[in-house]
Amino acid sequence: MKKYYHLFFLIGLLFLGCTKEKNDFSDKSITDTLAIYLDKANEESYSYEDRLNYNKKAFAILINQKNDSLNRVNLFKVANRYFNINNFGEYQKASQIILAKARSANDTVNIAKAYSYLGDYYTNTTRKDSAYSYYSKAEKIYLRLKDKENLFNTYLNISTIQSYENDFSGSEVSAIKALNVLDNSQNVEKRHRVYSQLGFISAELKDYEKALEYYNKALKLTLNSSQNLQVQKLNSLNNIGNVYQRQNKHNLAIEKFQQAIDEIHLVEDNSFLFAILLDNIGYSKFKIKDFSNLPELYFKSLKIREGLNERVGIIYVKIHLSEFYLERKDTLNAKRYANEALTLSKEVKNYRAVLAALKQTGVVDSEKSSDYSEEYIKINDSLQNAERKIKDKFARIEYETDEIIQQKDKLAEQNRNMIFFFGLVIMIGILLFVIRNQRARTQQLLLKQTQQKANEDIYNLMLFQQNKIEEGRINEKIRIAQELHDGILGRLFGARLNLDSLNKRQDDAAIDSRNLYLVELKNIEQDIREISHDLNREKSAVNNNFVGIINNLIEQQENLSEAKVTFLIDMQIEWEKFDNTLKINLYRILQESLQNINKYAQAKNIKIEIKKSEKYLRMVISDDGIGFSVKKKSKGIGLQNMMSRAETSKGILDIKSKPGKGTTITISVPIETNTKIE
Repeated sequence: MKKYYHLFFLIGLLFLGCTKEKNDFSDKSITDTLAIYLDKANEESYSYEDRLNYNKKAFAILINQKNDSLNRVNLFKVANRYFNINNFGEYQKASQIILAKARSANDTVNIAKAYSYLGDYYTNTTRKDSAYSYYSKAEKIYLRLKDKENLFNTYLNISTIQSYENDFSGSEVSAIKALNVLDNSQNVEKRHRVYSQLGFISAELKDYEKALEYYNKALKLTLNSSQNLQVQKLNSLNNIGNVYQRQNKHNLAIEKFQQAIDEIHLVEDNSFLFAILLDNIGYSKFKIKDFSNLPELYFKSLKIREGLNERVGIIYVKIHLSEFYLERKDTLNAKRYANEALTLSKEVKNYRAVLAALKQTGVVDSEKSSDYSEEYIKINDSLQNAERKIKDKFARIEYETDEIIQQKDKLAEQNRNMIFFFGLVIMIGILLFVIRNQRARTQQLLLKQTQQKANEDIYNLMLFQQNKIEEGRINEKIRIAQELHDGILGRLFGARLNLDSLNKRQDDAAIDSRNLYLVELKNIEQDIREISHDLNREKSAVNNNFVGIINNLIEQQENLSEAKVTFLIDMQIEWEKFDNTLKINLYRILQESLQNINKYAQAKNIKIEIKKSEKYLRMVISDDGIGFSVKKKSKGIGLQNMMSRAETSKGILDIKSKPGKGTTITISVPIETNTKIE
């Protein structure tokens, strides 16, 4: 026996090993498939539709997997790929799901990362206040975690948002925070980003010397670095040229722009920057009245920007073209390009560009100059008000974020103190619930028994009333039967005796007559006896007369409604064998159905059938009324009662109806469970 135990044990181990190997294989297959989808979604050589489709397939796999750290890492990959193909709607959806999963797992690092992703989403969809809110939440977490790298990116993102909304003071503070986070870090690219941001802020604040200082620091980093920072170098040259341009030092500006153009071939995918440099160098040349290569430089820039669909850049090139043609006394082209710039700026809803276009349009169109000036003032005032509001909103968001964190800490402390108390309350609550539930069940059982007894009493009362009516009929039938039996039958019997005595006459005619009378009298006697017995047999038929009760209900229906009622019943059904509860339930269901027909159906014909099969008793009530949608119809009290009565008898209530097609209600109850136990 012992060796059998060992055998079973080995078989079990083998089975478990095979199962585990199968599961590992399955998991490995899913992991491989996921990796393939993610790789293809990141492949730039594929079309947008293919990349989107592969990313959606990867997303579908991940969304149903267990919420572990690997699952969240892969979901971030999915979100990145949506961002890379500029599908910001799906990017936001994925980021929100990651945030929910990270919160569920209390994964602080990924909560902060999800906040940053949502900040990126709102930055790219022009919802700067929402972006600021999410970046601020991420900042608080990264501060607690002392995560300098992510804290740097967050500060710089906040600074960029603030500069978008012309909150340059706040933007400068955030950029300096980002710079301080770097400490003595040798990350050249990050320092270049901060110096460039600080240079932009200083230029917007018209502190041009400080702006040049920051831009030159950024340029110096690119010149001294061993890394390939050619793009950053050209951006720095362009930025320095822009500052000189604002200072009206156009020769110096042209020098920087030209230096960048000479090296533009060293940068891949340089069309965007090349268009900017062409426009900038053209504008500086125009300002010093050097019209060589003008307006060709503008047109080259315009063509590139139209190919890139860079609409804001298109607006400024057309403004520069308008200025050029106005200088050349070509008023027609000057107005044309100014109006095109104004129209496009309103389409893209870039109100800075709208102001620039309005200013130029007012210059070239002196007749409507006052209208353009008025619109310019109105939009400018609105922008200033919006800027003030957004600054206040940023401050309020930061305050509210700090307040929420403080409240969260207090709530955490309160929760720790109250866990034991709530646990005790829950235990007491469960105990009380069990006791109350048990009492409720007991009361429900008593109520059901009382209701059943009441139903039986009602039915017996109905039977009593029906029996009283039938009793009068039976008494009358008995009286007639007695008259037939005691009167007519007696006289006919005497006549038969008299005729029988005539048999003493032996002539043929008398014999034939007597025989005919005797046969006839016997036939009459037999007919009368049969009538008498039939009348007496009806006495037992009226006992427990459920059919009579139904007939009374149908008579009431015919008096209340003009609808024609057809009643068909299987006369072989032995109603005395069925429980009174079943009869009451069938009666009440029929009664409720007829009431509903009278109220709503507008029927002309009603058909009621009661039939019996081998195992079931069925009642079908149909009408040709207006019907209704079974799916849309709410279950009122009447319908609920009908269903409850069917369930009480272990039966099924089925309702079929369509608008304009009438209604059919079928009640099927099992015969076995509704038969009286003898």
